[in-house]
Amino acid sequence: MADGLNQIRAMRVAEIMQDFRNAQTYMAGIRLQVPRQDANLEGYLVLRQCLSEAQQLTNQPYTATSSNPRGDAEREKAQLRQIIMDASLRRFKAQKLFMRVVACQRWIAARNALLKGGIARAEHTRALAQITHAFRTEMGTITDARVEHTLRAADTAQGKWLAEDPSLTIMLQMLRPGTR
Repeated sequence: MADGLNQIRAMRVAEIMQDFRNAQTYMAGIRLQVPRQDANLEGYLVLRQCLSEAQQLTNQPYTATSSNPRGDAEREKAQLRQIIMDASLRRFKAQKLFMRVVACQRWIAARNALLKGGIARAEHTRALAQITHAFRTEMGTITDARVEHTLRAADTAQGKWLAEDPSLTIMLQMLRPGTR
């Protein structure tokens, strides 16, 4: 039965997709200039991987399972719920990549501040190890639960309608290979 919430659902789709677009636009704007001798360092490798995954996510098509509802409120409701699920999964993936990219950028900035445009020397070994340790620690904190909490906290703070947003458990089930 129609519940009169389809306009709200449509607004929620737009909000979620705007968040996705913002993260993707940020990552698409990154121009990676890696010193040749540093190309295989962990932070640069992770950054390249994240940017590649972000591009793949952008290129992933949306496939609707139902046709145009044409005024049928129940079919429209089902379609909007499906789109909310798909958009939420995309936003979740993009946010996780975004958080990892930001950690990589902090690692790069810390290295650059230490090396001041020069190359790593023996006297930098300890400081570089600390920078790498901080990077790995930060990367370890970017869990699915933290990503979901970050998104939900921002949505809640902005007073967004979250009644039909998928839970972390549901999103993780949908992200399992063979589920989608």
